[in-house]
Amino acid sequence: MQRYLVLENGSIYTGEAFGATKDVAGELVFNTGMTGYQESLTDISYSGQILTFTYPLIGNYGINRDDYESLKPTANAIVAHEIARRPSNWRQQMSLTEWAEKMDLPGITGVDTRALTKEIREHGVMRTVIVNEVTDDTLAQLQAEKPVTDEVNKMTTKTTYVNPTDGPSIALIDFGLKNSILRSLAKRGVNVMVFPANVDAKTILDMDPDGVLLSNGPGNPEDVLHILPVIRELQEKMPLMGICLGHQLFALANGATTFKLKFGHRGFNHAVRNMVKNQIDFTSQNHGYAVDAKSIAETNLEITHEEINDHTVEGLKLKNHAAFSVQFHPDAAPGPHDAEYLFDDFLAMIAQSKKGQLQHA
Repeated sequence: MQRYLVLENGSIYTGEAFGATKDVAGELVFNTGMTGYQESLTDISYSGQILTFTYPLIGNYGINRDDYESLKPTANAIVAHEIARRPSNWRQQMSLTEWAEKMDLPGITGVDTRALTKEIREHGVMRTVIVNEVTDDTLAQLQAEKPVTDEVNKMTTKTTYVNPTDGPSIALIDFGLKNSILRSLAKRGVNVMVFPANVDAKTILDMDPDGVLLSNGPGNPEDVLHILPVIRELQEKMPLMGICLGHQLFALANGATTFKLKFGHRGFNHAVRNMVKNQIDFTSQNHGYAVDAKSIAETNLEITHEEINDHTVEGLKLKNHAAFSVQFHPDAAPGPHDAEYLFDDFLAMIAQSKKGQLQHA
């Protein structure tokens, strides 16, 4: 069945349908990873977006039960050049096309994804629709659509839950949490209490955690400004770490500003310079916004990491509190685990804080 990918600048790409055949709209973005399509499609940070894979063949190892970052796909649709017809892997439960159909996830294949990626790089990310028929109204309706501003509210947990251990206790604020963050913490014996994005500081403080982690999530950080006073209060009481959207919110809470990147960073081998340890880490990234480096000067923030290629801010720390954040994913999944040590740094910060409190007492 023929389908059409229509961009808000008027470009139209023709391909073949797979998965669900319903009409779907979203922000068109691209991911440069050669693998990891299952993790990407279930990564909540892709909520509201149509995900283009630049690698020409997708789906060659199928779908398995271990690589979910959330319970179901959160990207609005898949765009690929070619879908593997005969996937093969010992963990495979079903093919990507079978899974897309089961999950009611629209897809389009046979698209020239190289040309499409070049167009996104030139014009920036764009509103897009995938439709069965292009009418006189298709483009006008697409261009008239307003950006979605409640992605975090839709994707955050609605209830508080706990992953209990006898280790240090961390309050995790869920803006669109990846399972791999929980796995990284569980591997280190951390007792994790997960709170919804609308939590207040008192609710967290009443649980007496040893530290706070701000998760990743979708959308514009300026849509979640209600959490900034909460972050400011918590960072004064205990160590704090932010990841991805959590990094941007940490920056906003401390006086910096953010901006939208032309086409974002979405892939698994982004080189980042750790300016504190004087080393290069290859990182997994998925974000469309960044912290403005020029806005750091008048704050108590200090830049700790930068992206090698475009020199955007990839890490921050507070000069006057035990708090830091990174734009990339130290949990990876998929991607290299070069930066996983940051979870250990956070736990060491918590241990030092507790030791200091004991000495003070």
